[in-house]
Amino acid sequence: MTKTADKESGGIDWSQYQASGFFDEMITPKGAARRASRSVVKHLGQLSRDELESRRVAAESTVRDMGVSFTVYSDGENIDRTWPFDLIPRVISAKEWEVTANGLKQRVRALNMFINDVYHEQKIFKDGVVPEYLIKDSKNFRPECVGVTPPKGVWAHICGCDLVRDADGKFYVLEDNLRVPSGVAYMLENREISKRVLPELFETNNILPVDDYPTKLFNMLASVSPRKVRQPEIVILTPGIYNSAYFEHAYLAQQLGVELVEGSDLFVDKDDCVYMKSISGLDRVDVIYRRIDDLFLDPEAFHPDSILGVPGIMRAWQAGNVTLVNAPGAGVADDKVVYAYVPKMIEYYLGEKAILPNVETYLCDDPEQLKYVVENIEKLVVKPANESGGYGMLVGPHASKKDHEEFRKLVQENPRNYIAQPTLMLSTAPVITGPGEAEPRHLDLRPFVLQGTDLAVTTGGLTRVALKKGSLVVNSSQGGGSKDTWIVAEGGAK
Repeated sequence: MTKTADKESGGIDWSQYQASGFFDEMITPKGAARRASRSVVKHLGQLSRDELESRRVAAESTVRDMGVSFTVYSDGENIDRTWPFDLIPRVISAKEWEVTANGLKQRVRALNMFINDVYHEQKIFKDGVVPEYLIKDSKNFRPECVGVTPPKGVWAHICGCDLVRDADGKFYVLEDNLRVPSGVAYMLENREISKRVLPELFETNNILPVDDYPTKLFNMLASVSPRKVRQPEIVILTPGIYNSAYFEHAYLAQQLGVELVEGSDLFVDKDDCVYMKSISGLDRVDVIYRRIDDLFLDPEAFHPDSILGVPGIMRAWQAGNVTLVNAPGAGVADDKVVYAYVPKMIEYYLGEKAILPNVETYLCDDPEQLKYVVENIEKLVVKPANESGGYGMLVGPHASKKDHEEFRKLVQENPRNYIAQPTLMLSTAPVITGPGEAEPRHLDLRPFVLQGTDLAVTTGGLTRVALKKGSLVVNSSQGGGSKDTWIVAEGGAK
C-alpha cells in the first residue's frame, strides 16, 4: 500500500482507510490495494492534496457544464438536481467481468423465453416449474399480448439487471428491470467526466471502453425493425420534460441521431401503421424505443385518459407493423416474486445451471416462508413485488418497531405482493469525504444487456453508491450518488 510521506500535502491517505468489516472492492482487510485497483490507489495517493481537491471540483463543474441532472419528486414539486458523482472509480478486472457478462446473457435469454412462453403455450406452468397463479395475479401480465410474437421473439430488448456483492465478494443478481430500465446515459456521462478529470489514468491503464453503447443500441433497434429497409425509422418516445429520466431520453436521442418524440407527434392511420408528423409530411415509424409505462402507452387499450401515449399503437404492434422496445407485457418477468424462479427458468429453457446466483429470497405467499418473515422481519429486507427506486420497502435492521409492525400487517394482508431477503453485507468502495480523506460506502451495479439479432452486455455499467454513511439505499432520488465503472484488462497498465 502506498503511504504518502506528507499527510498534509499528499492525496488520499490510504493508511487511514477502514473497510468497516464489509468486502471492500478496492482495499483488502490488510490495507493493500486489490490487484485491479493498484494503479488507481497508488495514483490517488501520490497526487497532492490541492491537486486532488481541484480534480474533485473539476468533476463537479463538468457535471454542471454538461447539464447532467435528474429529477426528484417531492411534496408535489419537480426538483432538478445535479448528478452526484464521486471521483474515485470502481475497478473490476476484465477476467471477472467476462464471467459476469456471460451470466447476464444467459439470464436475459431465459427471461425472454419465459415471457414468450407466458403469452403463448405456457409450458413452464404446465410442467410445474413455475406456479401459474403468479402470472394470474401479476399486475404486469397483459392479456393484450397473448398470441403476439415480436421480431426475433424478443420482448425485453434492453435489460438492466442490478448486481450486488455480498460478504464473499461474489456478484449476485438483486433484481431484473425489464420494463423501461434507466440509467445508461449516466453510465456514459460518468465515463466522459472521468476522462476529463483523470486523463493520465486512461493513458496508463487498459480500461475497456463503454462509448460504443449508442452504436450497439442503434444496431439492436435497427435489427428488430419489422420492415427490411436500409434505414428504418427509429424514434424515442418520451413522456416529456417533466419525467425524471428526461435527461436520458434527450441524451440518447442525440447520441443515436434519432427523433425524440412525444405521443402527440405520432399517430396510427387506418392501415394500422405508425406515422410521425414532420415538416416534410408523414414518415412511417418502424421502431419505437418507448420510455412510457405500458398502461399509459395507448388510451384505446389501457388507461383511456392517458395523454402520454398514442391511440392505436397496440393495434399497430399486434399487427406487426411497428416494434415497441421494450415490448408491452415484458414486465411480467419484472416481478420480484417471479425473480425467485429465474434460476429454475435457466435450467428449464436452456438446460444450464445459472452462472450468476440470485440473492436468497423468501416468498411471502408460501405459508412457511411467510411465518419466517413475520417472525424475523427485523433482520430482513422486505420488498413489494412491483415497486422500483427503493420505494415501499423495509430495511429491517434500520427500521423502527412501528415500521416492523406495519410491514408484518402488510405482508399478511397481501402475501403475494411481497418478498423478503436477508440484509446483505453489501460491498463497499471508497468515496472522497474531505481533503485527503476517503471512507467506504455501499454500492450496487446496473449493467445493461441488449438483445436483438445478437446479445451484448455493457463493459461494466452504472455504479450507484449510497453517499450517506451506513446507508444501503443507493438510489439518486434518495441520497445516492454514482461512480465511473472501470473494467481493467489483465495487468491493468498499458
